[in-house]
Amino acid sequence: MDNSYRFFANRDCIYYPCHKDISELNCLFCFCPLYGRKKCPGNPSWISHPDGNLVKDCSGCSFPHHAENYGKIMEMLRGKNT
Repeated sequence: MDNSYRFFANRDCIYYPCHKDISELNCLFCFCPLYGRKKCPGNPSWISHPDGNLVKDCSGCSFPHHAENYGKIMEMLRGKNT
C-alpha cells in the first residue's frame, strides 16, 4: 500500500478483525486518539454511567480504521480541526 506509514493491519491480533464491515482494516489507531474529545467525526454513542456521568462508547465506530481518515485524524490532533 502506498504511504504505508499511514496504514497497517495486524492480522495476528486475536481481535482482528474488530470490525467485520471493513475490507482493509487499519490497525494504526487501534485505540482511537480522539476518544477523549467530546466532538469527533466518528459515530460514538453515549452511555449513562451509574455515577451520573456519560461514557463515550465507540464500539460501533470504525472511523479510525479507514485508511482514508488518517489525514483527518492527524489534523485534529494538530488542532487544525477541533
